[in-house]
Amino acid sequence: MKYIGQRDFVWILPLSLALGAGMSYLQPGNWFIGWLAFSFLSLLSFALLVMPMRWAGGGRMLAWMIALAFGLRLAGGIATYLSLPVYGYDDEDDQAGFVYTDARRRDTQAWELATSNRPILDAFNEKFAYDQYGGLLAFSALTYRYLSSDAHRLLMLVLVSAFMGALGLPFMWKAVNLQWGEKVAAASGWIFALYPESILLGGSAMREPYLLAFSAFSLWGFVGWHVFREQRSLVWLGLGIAGMLMVSPSIALVTLVILGGWVYFTGERGRISWRAVLVIGVVFIAGLFVLSSALDRQGNLGGGTPVGVINNFIRESLKWNVYKIERGSGWVQKLFDEMPAWMHLPFVMVYGVLQPVLPAIFIAPTTIVWRVIGILRSIGWYALLPALILPVVASTDIGGEKRRKLLQWLSLIVWGWVLFTALRGGGDQWDNPRYRTILFMWQAILAGHVWVWWRETKNSWVLRIVVMEVVFVGVFGQWYANRYLHVGWQFSFVQMVTLILVLWLGVFGWSVWHDRTKRA
Repeated sequence: MKYIGQRDFVWILPLSLALGAGMSYLQPGNWFIGWLAFSFLSLLSFALLVMPMRWAGGGRMLAWMIALAFGLRLAGGIATYLSLPVYGYDDEDDQAGFVYTDARRRDTQAWELATSNRPILDAFNEKFAYDQYGGLLAFSALTYRYLSSDAHRLLMLVLVSAFMGALGLPFMWKAVNLQWGEKVAAASGWIFALYPESILLGGSAMREPYLLAFSAFSLWGFVGWHVFREQRSLVWLGLGIAGMLMVSPSIALVTLVILGGWVYFTGERGRISWRAVLVIGVVFIAGLFVLSSALDRQGNLGGGTPVGVINNFIRESLKWNVYKIERGSGWVQKLFDEMPAWMHLPFVMVYGVLQPVLPAIFIAPTTIVWRVIGILRSIGWYALLPALILPVVASTDIGGEKRRKLLQWLSLIVWGWVLFTALRGGGDQWDNPRYRTILFMWQAILAGHVWVWWRETKNSWVLRIVVMEVVFVGVFGQWYANRYLHVGWQFSFVQMVTLILVLWLGVFGWSVWHDRTKRA
């Protein structure tokens, strides 16, 4: 890791002091104390972003990626904090400036813990139920206790979250560049930096920015060891896994599965030492115990073994979320009454994948600030969706059997996670996108491959998938317009789905016929 020099402080120090002054002005408490605290965090953030940026060797392009990633997340966090009390709803979350209920509840408990006489380790006590695993709550309380004990400055955690949202970029860029080349690294990096859902989460005191940074640490540590056999790279892999275990043990387990499949499908399993297998096994088993313990203390799930507890949690969670979506939406409840019971879960899964539904946010009534947030989130997901559908097609044109298998493995994991989170979130327009963004780094890598592949091959299936998506948005948008504004034809939900499927089959059939005719 390269160090920063005196020249860097020529711009880092004034920028940190200016940013600290502005953010302290927006917060309660003594301005001077707030200025010192915000300036210290800003200085530390800038220094810790510059060092890996230079080490990664991405030049100006990577510097712009990191600057925009940090700036957009911080600006978005400040903007929502200021605008929601004015232009949001008259509820507790909006009036406090929070986009996410979980963030507000965790922040409230962090402040209570920080201002009490209890030790920070009490964050892992079951009393603090709003942070399921305790790690992020402990860090938040630690920050408040030692940097802002005189006043509740919640933008302090927004600043740290924005920093974590950008910190993973140089590690991801270096790993992808080493494994797949600079073109894929550039495309993946820009997607990672500019994806709206990631920006929104990076501007909130949520766990996803931390998990994305830890995922990038793990990726670089694994690739550095995988390519160069550098033992020191394993330090970053260990740091990433340890961070995940503190914030969300389930993601540590998923990451180990991803990396294990990576080794298997690239044919390197014969080169794994018994020590590596032992370490991975111990970490995996420890993660199971940590995860099951955290879940069990939340809901007394029983099950006897860690696997039993996790299985009970997933089963009960799916049941509850299906029930919640049914009771929370009148038209969904009507559809459930009209369809057999075995179709409920598949419906929730598909509905969850489509969230946030792009046509709905343009038409459904809401406030201006929530409409802007919803439009950006929806456009981001619907722009990314074709790139997640096409990796299997793209892998057929990519040379090297190992590389094809690796992309297909990553695609399988990503879609397995997207479908699982759709069920886990119960079709909710906030939980689904938030859960699936936890593995967004891997989604960005797949999308980066598709972008480079399309630029090099100009494959016609990219446009065809986009046309099919436009068909869905147009027909579904008309259904929403008739439902809320009484405009256009009145289709039933079944008629709308049938029309979309017929048009999709038309596009697909014409595409296959055209390709066969062209080859003939």
